[in-house]
Amino acid sequence: MASSIASRVEASFRKQGLMDTLGARITRIEPGCVEITAPLTPATQQQQGFAHAGLTFAIGDSAAGYSALSVMPAETEVLTSEMSIHLLAPGAGEELIARGRVIRAGRRLVVAGADVFVRHKGEETLIATLIGTMVPVPV
Repeated sequence: MASSIASRVEASFRKQGLMDTLGARITRIEPGCVEITAPLTPATQQQQGFAHAGLTFAIGDSAAGYSALSVMPAETEVLTSEMSIHLLAPGAGEELIARGRVIRAGRRLVVAGADVFVRHKGEETLIATLIGTMVPVPV
């Protein structure tokens, strides 16, 4: 079952052009948890050289959304209904890591969150936390 969840999440992720543009990749899939990483490059940094908040939000939203998808029936996808982000520290380093998780899954709504870390010289620092609501939709 876990491999079918992983296959489903990976197939959906490959359809997201933005994730490809950002160089993002899935690095962990478990039921209710998905991790996405993205390199920090000049194209994904803001004017001071930190990770752009758009990158932080994009991979955090996707990690939370795919965490929600990982606990949904096969005939269901999810859409983000709302998502809030709290930027906690500047992202200076080599890559961002978004660790998504399901907080509570229901039939009509899934509350999910993600913590986003920057990795610099092997150390991870929490730079943002997100929480939002996903809506299951039939495929």
